[in-house]
Amino acid sequence: MAEDFNIRNNNWDPLYPYYLFHADILWEVIDSFSLELSIPINLVPTYYTDNTQESNFILNLMFLRIGSGEFNNHIILPELQSLSDHASLSVSITLEEEFIQEKKQWLIKNSNEEKEFVNKLRCRLGSVETSNITSQKTLERVTQEFTSIAEDLWNKYLKLVNITKRSKAWWIEEYNKDLSTYHISRSKTDWTKYKKTVKLAKRTFFDSRIQEIASFNKRS
Repeated sequence: MAEDFNIRNNNWDPLYPYYLFHADILWEVIDSFSLELSIPINLVPTYYTDNTQESNFILNLMFLRIGSGEFNNHIILPELQSLSDHASLSVSITLEEEFIQEKKQWLIKNSNEEKEFVNKLRCRLGSVETSNITSQKTLERVTQEFTSIAEDLWNKYLKLVNITKRSKAWWIEEYNKDLSTYHISRSKTDWTKYKKTVKLAKRTFFDSRIQEIASFNKRS
């Protein structure tokens, strides 16, 4: 984040002797973004006044993430000032290659595949001998057998699907309409309505799934 914040302060301008309370407000905002004041490589003024009775000073600041390669590595470019009374700030940002997952493993809810998966999982897990677990070694063997059975069946029945904004199991098309309404109106009321609808949908969906699991395990 870089801007002319129009605040003089001795935290960033060593030639200015005062600390102004406006800086506290700026620090709160910056802290909310997990940023910190970046110290330029060349600490020179960023504002150049036409008043010969005043000294040039620092108004333009840059805030970056601590630990990033850019932090404390930006520069002030007074030579590019041109007709402006402010100097430009410049920083080089390294763009690292990022892996973006485009597909995910999925078993469609209430599909024939899901029913087959659950039935075979129940059958195969039930065939595992668990009546004589008398040692940690035996417990680990049984646990590993459970894991292998689940992984084997999952890999057999899973489907690879593209990840989209509607990939969440609880998402329905109605939420897209509510979200679009907010994007158009930018109304706080529409945003609140959308958030409440999504929250209720998540709760309903996951309560249902928890009940299914509890019923399956006969612990409801």
